[in-house]
Amino acid sequence: MSGDKGNDMPSRREILRHLPLLPIAAQIGGCATEDSAMQERIVRDIVAWDTIEDHRTGTEGDARTAEWLADAIRTAGLEPDVVRFPFERRVLNECRITVGGRSADGVPLFDGAYTGARGWQAPLHPLADGTGIGVTEFAPSPAAPSTAELLAARRNGRHAAIVAVAAGESVLPGLALLNANDYRAPFGPPVLQVATEHGPWLEAAVAERALAEFIAHVTLENTKAANVQTRITGRDPSLAPLVIMTPRSAWWTCTSERAGGISVWLESLRHFATRRPERTVIFTANTGHELGHVGLDHYLASDGALIEAAHAWIHLGANFAARGSQVLFQASSQKLLTEGLAAFDALGQKPDRITPLSSRPLGEARNIYDGGGRFVSILGDNRWFHHPDDRWPVSVDVERTVLLTRAMLNIAKQLAGG
Repeated sequence: MSGDKGNDMPSRREILRHLPLLPIAAQIGGCATEDSAMQERIVRDIVAWDTIEDHRTGTEGDARTAEWLADAIRTAGLEPDVVRFPFERRVLNECRITVGGRSADGVPLFDGAYTGARGWQAPLHPLADGTGIGVTEFAPSPAAPSTAELLAARRNGRHAAIVAVAAGESVLPGLALLNANDYRAPFGPPVLQVATEHGPWLEAAVAERALAEFIAHVTLENTKAANVQTRITGRDPSLAPLVIMTPRSAWWTCTSERAGGISVWLESLRHFATRRPERTVIFTANTGHELGHVGLDHYLASDGALIEAAHAWIHLGANFAARGSQVLFQASSQKLLTEGLAAFDALGQKPDRITPLSSRPLGEARNIYDGGGRFVSILGDNRWFHHPDDRWPVSVDVERTVLLTRAMLNIAKQLAGG
């Protein structure tokens, strides 16, 4: 993996000095001065996120992201609450598959088993053989057929280890990683994820049932992870609060994956800081997205009644800032769905897909759904999903991010009463 340290983040003033203001699309509507100012703030936030190169939970970059968000909260005139909790971090040592004189470095699944420092040797086999070191393809989406096959093989436990080659189809070729949804309850054999480029020679080695050396050496480190929170007390504190949440961690830099959620979260915070809403608004940016939502679970454990007690939750999910993203909108009721779609229509926007009301939603909205809470949610897809090349400015659609930020901010204003 790209290590645990990012480059030193430039100051906000340095970012400002080198950042040109991009032209705002005429169809955004409203006050041109306000729209230009919003776009400038959003671009600055995205660039600041991108300068921290590693957002994986529990890393130095993750800690710096918490500090950056806390600083943004202070700049808005509010008091941040950085809630740190114990976290057992996976530290990657030697992780590779070697056949003859050729090796591929990789990243193990964070919710599987690991080897010791010496690893072990076994012949390579197709995954379907159910023996030795199985080799297969995968995509970062759990819905992909190849990924479902990988999951089934992990559960049957017949392989000594598995090498999973990134398919490089729906997502760019390279090493786009799978989330560790079972981080707290690991299962199955060690699985090493390797980049697309290693597929051809590994496939040839499988055909020969070649003997391979497999190492997935991971050590555990006790550290701290953190959620970043604040609240704005409403004009009528007796009303049930609105909660606005977004994930704030990722495997790599993952700029377009996280940029949309971060943009809406910060713009909503700035808006309500200067225009006090009728009901209290709680903001939470949670780490641990890629690890089974451990940060959100910690947040919810601190106030279990909030899921149902909140007036509504706004979930600002992944990927809707990405170029070419197919935007998905989710809501817990027909009323919230209708009101949300009206906010999109007012800006000439329309989600590409809508999760049926009867279906369990994607992303962190599922935590609220499982707890019986009310929610609206936005997310999307992304050709750079979980890929190291998801970086500013290549992967980000700024103008659409501004439009979607305005739409979600209007939903927040309606739900908060201000």
